[in-house]
Amino acid sequence: MSQPEISLVVLISGSGSNLQAIIDATQNGTLPARIKAVICNKEDAFGLTRAADAGLVTEVVSHKGFDSREAFDQALQKTIDQYAPDLVVLAGFMRILTPEFVRHYSGRMLNIHPSLLPKYRGLHTHQRAIEAGDAEHGVTVHFVTEELDGGPNVLQARVSISDDETPESLAKKVLIQEHQIYPRAIKWFAQGRLKMTDNQAFLDHNVLSESGQQHQSGDTD
Repeated sequence: MSQPEISLVVLISGSGSNLQAIIDATQNGTLPARIKAVICNKEDAFGLTRAADAGLVTEVVSHKGFDSREAFDQALQKTIDQYAPDLVVLAGFMRILTPEFVRHYSGRMLNIHPSLLPKYRGLHTHQRAIEAGDAEHGVTVHFVTEELDGGPNVLQARVSISDDETPESLAKKVLIQEHQIYPRAIKWFAQGRLKMTDNQAFLDHNVLSESGQQHQSGDTD
């Protein structure tokens, strides 16, 4: 018997490469989920083209049309809730969200961040890791809470930093890992294995450590 699907709304701001990885996983049967809508805050984002090419519903809620962060988030929330998603997926959504918005989706909103959180919250993570002389860098999937890039970690993947690394080359390494681990974490949620309770992430009823589960190349569960 096939596994029941959960419904997703994916929020994007840019090219949508993580969106594409999620689309691919839903289409090839590895992710038991259905994307009900892709919502973007920029009308010219290439991710909207990816979504349209996949036959998905798209919406644009431009932050430029609102005079406050609160007003934008209220409009965004209203748009999302029309689709009644089981999970909201932030896939390169470049907006700082208000506490009220985050609380509304508590325990059912995931984000992917290009660093080994809690290291390097915010922007320019690849440059910061190189400048710090780190030997490795990576990416983290985490639940979204009111603390910026501070919600409990779910899954991390690591890459090595070479002596001649540039922010651009490091970003490419990290992006490959992003496309592997984000569909995997969403799958755990879809299977009912992943939950957030009392600001802690649980996988199969076990508390995940600060660094979350560690992704190894070839992992398929």
